[in-house]
Order: sequence, then C-alpha cells, then structure tokens
Amino acid sequence: MSLDTPRLASGFRVAVGPVRTRVLVRPLAVGGFAIVVLAIVGVVTLMHGTLRIPAGEVVDAVFGNGEDRVVRTVRGRRLPRFLTGVLVGGGLGAAGAVFQSVSRNALGSPDIIGLTAGASAAAVTQVVVFDGDRVAVALSALVGGVGTALAVYLLARRDGTSGGERFVLVGIGIGAMCTAVINLMVVRAEIETAVNAQTWLAGSLLARDWTHVQMLAAASVVLLPVLVVLGRRLTMMEMGDDLAAGLGVNVERVRFATIVLGVLLTGAAVAATGPIAFVALAAPQIAGRLSNRSGVRLVNSWIIGAVLLAAADLASEAVDLGLRMPVGTLTALLGGVYLMWLLGRKA
Repeated sequence: MSLDTPRLASGFRVAVGPVRTRVLVRPLAVGGFAIVVLAIVGVVTLMHGTLRIPAGEVVDAVFGNGEDRVVRTVRGRRLPRFLTGVLVGGGLGAAGAVFQSVSRNALGSPDIIGLTAGASAAAVTQVVVFDGDRVAVALSALVGGVGTALAVYLLARRDGTSGGERFVLVGIGIGAMCTAVINLMVVRAEIETAVNAQTWLAGSLLARDWTHVQMLAAASVVLLPVLVVLGRRLTMMEMGDDLAAGLGVNVERVRFATIVLGVLLTGAAVAATGPIAFVALAAPQIAGRLSNRSGVRLVNSWIIGAVLLAAADLASEAVDLGLRMPVGTLTALLGGVYLMWLLGRKA
C-alpha cells in the first residue's frame, strides 16, 4: 500500500495494487471517534446490572477469564445483548442512509416510509392469527418488510423512475395502512396475545442471545460490502438521474438494488428486536453533519447508528423511572423530539 504525496487538502489517496481510492480526513476522524465512544458505551454496558462488575473484570470475562459467575453474566447475557444492539443500530443507520439518498429527502427513513410498519404488521399478524413462535415471527417480519418495500417501489414508479418525494409520500400512505392493520390485529386478539404483540411492538433487546448476533452478523457481512460498493453510484444519483446516467450509471437498476439491500438490513433488524424508531432517521444526518460533506455516508452511518442504539439501551437500563423501559420506546420518544426539531429547522 502506498500514499500519494503531497497530501491533499481534504484527504489523501491510497493505492492498493491497481485499486486507488481517496480517503477524506474528517469523515475518517468522525468514524474513529464514534468507534471509541462505542467501545466506552460497551464497557459501561457490560459493567452495569444487578451484578456490578469492575471494568478490569469485564475485559477479562470477555476473553473467558475470571470468576465463573462473572463470565456467565458477561458472555452469556450482557455481551450478546450489546452486540445485538450494535448490529441492529448499525444496520438501521446504513439502511437510513440508503433510503434518504434514494428519496433525496431527510425524512426518507424506514420508519417514515412504512417499511418498519410493514414488517411489524406481518409479525403481529403472525403472533395474533397463527400464534407463531420466535422464528416464525422473525421470518414474517422479514417477509413483511420486503413486501412493503416492493409495494412502495412499484406504486412510486412513474415514467421509468421511482425516487424522489413521490417515494416518501407513497411510503407514508402504505405505512399508515400497515399501522391500521397492526391496531386491528391487537384489538381483535385475546388479552394475553395482545400483551405479547404489544411487547414485541415496543422493541426490546431483552434476552437477546448469540443466535440473534449470528443472524445479524451474517446479514451485515453479506449486505454491507455490496452497499459500500454501490455507494459511489448513489452519490452520483443524488446530483440527478440524468447526470448520473450521463456518467454511466444504470440509475434504476442501482436504485432497485440498493432498496433491496436496505430492506433486507431493516427486515433483519426488526426481526431481531421488533421496531426500533429514530436510529435510521437520525444516524445518517448526524454522520453528515459531523463529516461536513455531502454524499452517501454508509460506513459512518453504520457506526453512529450502532452508538445511538447501544447508548439508548444503556440509558433505558440505567435511568430509574420506576419501570424498565424497552429501548424501542425510548428511541421513539427521542425520535419524536428530533423530528419536531428537524421540521422546525427546515421550516
């Protein structure tokens, strides 16, 4: 690997064999700082709980050293919960970056355009109508998210294109319909079933285990590299479909491919934890503001999404409100405040 000199004002070029890329300093620094914050949140999360564990013992327990009860607590319960939160938050952050780019709208996140609602409607239907187990509910959420995305894409498509404001508006309408289905399912359910459905709809990292970590890690390893490769084309498309096509981008094919990848990331996240609001909306925008650059910020959106959800889960456990608040409820409260601020700022 070699570095081209002199160093560019905004970054530097890296050459690995025939592959050359430009690395921007500020986004790199933002990503590095976010990783440090995530590591600190992780250590504090593993320390906190009924059994308080010093930081040194936490680090030892992660590697399987120390007292048996400490190792069981850290590796058996707290670490898989934390990693699930990291992977879910990261996946939602990257998916949010995709949909905001495709729609060219700051509100174009899976929460707003109905994908989360579609996945939730399918999962709740599985719980209420078919009394499905955890695996069936997760698969239903994934299928529901994909089906909702396909409906939004087809209904938003006009004159051979499907992006822009129409994509958001169609998504909002379909999301409202899916929310109505959720309410109908909960109302017609028996009391115990309705409670189970509402618990899932709250979005929680409670009792998440290594099965969830493995599923989410596999989805991230398969989907994220492809998204990163397509990220440069998405950035070109943000300048306009005609200009991107003139630069050799097959606009509609790239748009459809990135939507599919974003939907799969969102579906995997919802399947693992239930609906988690706010993260997909805020993470790409925070990444953009901190990086101070335009374009699709997939990697930093992933890292910041992971930080947001991990920190929210820690806050939901650490702040004593007289009840144990599911992390999805906390992120929804924060997301409402953020959305009002965002709309007020753009007014």
